[in-house]
Amino acid sequence: MSWLAPHDRPREKLERLGPSGLGDNELLAIVVGHGFRSASAIDLSNQRLASARGVHGLTRQSLADLRRLKGLGVAKASQILAAVELGRRTLSQKSDLPVRLGSPREVASYLLPDHGAHPVERFGILLLDAKHRVLRTLVLSVGILDASLVHPREVFRAAAGERAAAIVLFHNHPSGDPSPSTEDITLTLRLVEAGRVMGIEVVDHLVLADTLYYSLRERGEI
Repeated sequence: MSWLAPHDRPREKLERLGPSGLGDNELLAIVVGHGFRSASAIDLSNQRLASARGVHGLTRQSLADLRRLKGLGVAKASQILAAVELGRRTLSQKSDLPVRLGSPREVASYLLPDHGAHPVERFGILLLDAKHRVLRTLVLSVGILDASLVHPREVFRAAAGERAAAIVLFHNHPSGDPSPSTEDITLTLRLVEAGRVMGIEVVDHLVLADTLYYSLRERGEI
């Protein structure tokens, strides 16, 4: 990046302004380290962000995805994945103290860092005690969400095994659009009814997508 004035180079800007003063491409350029003869680290970062459709898209990238861009070998691609995972963990590490979730927004804030951005659909349950404090989060299936793959027996066996009083259903949409499908709503109503029989309340079903969420409870659909 010799074409940049010294005070505008990402590392120098970070030292002067702090990380919040840098753009996404500049932060990524620091992770990449350096480019090659025909492309600077900023160039590589701009190309990678454009390919991923923004910084949030990096959470869905695999090592193979990153390496498709010329100039990103195993080492640089690994550095990017490691940086993204560190960022995810800073948001997802939970306190040892019981966490009480009182609203769909709070539930979404709890789940999104770990489950909002994945390249394939994952269905899980958030187990709660009688005061709606978190007991555990379980992923029950990976792949296209299908009612035949998410049987009430498996959902409530897991909940009963942890002595949960209530559960929140959740799954992610890799498309980035959290709007539920007709099948999502049908599955939810089926599990709500099964929960009534089992004596375990289904509090909500959240559809997650990157930093967005859709709460069926919030929208009055359950």
